[in-house]
Amino acid sequence: MERKEFNEQVKALFRDYIQRISQKNSRQGGGNGIYDRYVNPAITRDHVPVFWEYDLNYETNPHLMKRLGINTTFNAGAIKMNGKYLMVVRVEGFDVKSIFGVAESPNGIDQWKFWDRPIVMPVNDDPEMNVYDMRLTQHEDGWIYGLFCAERKDHTQPGDSSAALANCGIARTKDLKQWERLPDLKSNAAQQRNCVLHPEFVNGKYMIYTRPQSAFIETGDSGICVGFSDSMEPAVIHEEIMMDPRTYHTVKEVKNGQGPPPIKTDHGWIHLAHGVRRTAAGLRYTLYLLLTDLDEPWKVIKQPGGHFIEPLKEERIGDVSNVAFSNGWILDEDGRVFIYYASSDTRMHVATTTLEKLLDYVLNTPEDGGRTQLCAAQRDAMATKNLEILKKDFPGIVY
Repeated sequence: MERKEFNEQVKALFRDYIQRISQKNSRQGGGNGIYDRYVNPAITRDHVPVFWEYDLNYETNPHLMKRLGINTTFNAGAIKMNGKYLMVVRVEGFDVKSIFGVAESPNGIDQWKFWDRPIVMPVNDDPEMNVYDMRLTQHEDGWIYGLFCAERKDHTQPGDSSAALANCGIARTKDLKQWERLPDLKSNAAQQRNCVLHPEFVNGKYMIYTRPQSAFIETGDSGICVGFSDSMEPAVIHEEIMMDPRTYHTVKEVKNGQGPPPIKTDHGWIHLAHGVRRTAAGLRYTLYLLLTDLDEPWKVIKQPGGHFIEPLKEERIGDVSNVAFSNGWILDEDGRVFIYYASSDTRMHVATTTLEKLLDYVLNTPEDGGRTQLCAAQRDAMATKNLEILKKDFPGIVY
């Protein structure tokens, strides 16, 4: 390729990039009254800056090849800072290593633009092979904490090249640019995933949501737990209290995990979590909500039955199909809530609702009946009541 053609192709790459990140998004029609989905994904791998993938030096890349390709952009933590909506996105390369990149939007819906530089996360004395799925917590101690999975090779199984150890990595920042790495979480669990720092002190201690595991994939007799630490330097948990156990024949029968930090309301803390069940097509990940006590945030007081968000249509297709996963949401000053969820470990989406609607949902949606007969009776009671309302208030409706 001649230098002139090279320069023109570089310009074309940037024109296409600007067009993609400038695209407006719009709400889908219909809906369920709880939240609104949007027509396009919020962030895809095509949102990643051109100069993260291409060497733009003609002398070293005369054919303008991708040198460091991006495979997926997903499982993002979220925070609002200085009037901007920010996601810390898990950006996975062709090399299957994940890095963190900060993407910014003026409105929380569209026009997401990555900051120029990815986060080069500091390491501790035992550098991990991979980091991913950061939860961001603006804590009352003044720091923004990022808790993420720090994955290392399991050297006790040298013959298995896929054997891994998952632990909770911890870092803190004031601006998402300069990060201070803290020691990994210490607990009695063999492995940890889906750890999230509660945004307030509880009885003078840091409270951390955990999901202790017996192995890298298997959770064992586990669920969403909480533990308390005197400090974050280091964070040490001596005991984990079960908050939300796995339950047979529900959306969380195989495993579950805390999503983002919970949202505080006058009625309690609203939690967004993911649940996994086994189907004939494999594992299915959906999202569900629960409400915990205001003063004792580990005590569940309400839990609507079933899932809250499921992967639909194109969302079901990707690197790991049939997955909806969230580790980031933002409560805005006006009561709007932006829910950022990934589909099939491939791309980010946004759904919008309000705090009023979320409270209505968690307080008034029936809990799981527990078995088929009771669930049928639950639905029959609602149908009976609605049939009377239809006769009285909507005589012209045909059904």
